[in-house]
Amino acid sequence: MTIELTAPEVVEFPEYGDYESDCPARLAVDIFGNSWLTVIVYTLRAGPLRPIELQRAIGGISQKMLTQTLRRMQRMGLLERRRYAEAPPRVEYELTAAGIDLLTPIVALGVWADRHGDAVRAALYGNPED
Repeated sequence: MTIELTAPEVVEFPEYGDYESDCPARLAVDIFGNSWLTVIVYTLRAGPLRPIELQRAIGGISQKMLTQTLRRMQRMGLLERRRYAEAPPRVEYELTAAGIDLLTPIVALGVWADRHGDAVRAALYGNPED
């Protein structure tokens, strides 16, 4: 899958209305507030993986956190869990259409971080060469 981004443009956003507790914008912020969720989505971009493969590819995530995040993502409709009737049983996780669509803002945020991350970090923590 290739994701191409165009140059940043000034975008006019329409009025949305009241920002209630079930506002879709709050859901989006919640998704990006969970650091492991976006990492898992990005890791699954090339196709289904078993939990141990995910854990190895990601690094730094505990088995407990991986399991909790995968279950939450499944409830959210971002991924599908497939269990194969084999001995021993095999389980794989794959992105749904909603999960695949989430790759666009994840990649866009990555591009932004690549462009501006050093400047933001320097503004927050100072330049170590100063």
